[in-house]
Amino acid sequence: MFTSVLMIEKPLTSVDVEFVTTLHGDEDISFIVLMQPRGDQADVLLRAIDDVAMGELKEAAREGEKPEGKAARLPAEQALEHSLQALRDAGCEAVGQVVEDHPLDKMKSVVEESEADEVIVLTAPHYVEEFFHRDWASRARHKVGVPVLKLFAHSEAETA
Repeated sequence: MFTSVLMIEKPLTSVDVEFVTTLHGDEDISFIVLMQPRGDQADVLLRAIDDVAMGELKEAAREGEKPEGKAARLPAEQALEHSLQALRDAGCEAVGQVVEDHPLDKMKSVVEESEADEVIVLTAPHYVEEFFHRDWASRARHKVGVPVLKLFAHSEAETA
């Protein structure tokens, strides 16, 4: 069985599930999902800049309204459960956890413990972080010891 560690920031959409479950053809896949909740207030500016760069001005204006830090824990747990169920419904094995502290260290230990074949980082575009190679995928490539695939998550609006 092929094992993928999947890092996400929001619930998987049906398009995301189809995308990650068909990457390796008909091979059976097991997912270990690491849900990274929204960070603290310091990240708001970077997210707002990314929203503006993508032409999503309304989203940039609402950045401060979304739960941050500890308040983001419950929504992250709900997003994780939704995503795990969606992967299981697609016929895959799936387990996971919310990761708040030291996510790259946690990713590395999960890869080692599970003997994962790859890491998939599925996030919205983060242009500022990507430009400076501070995004999760760029940082993981130097840490985890397996191939790291970066994919852009879909929004429900795109799938309708």
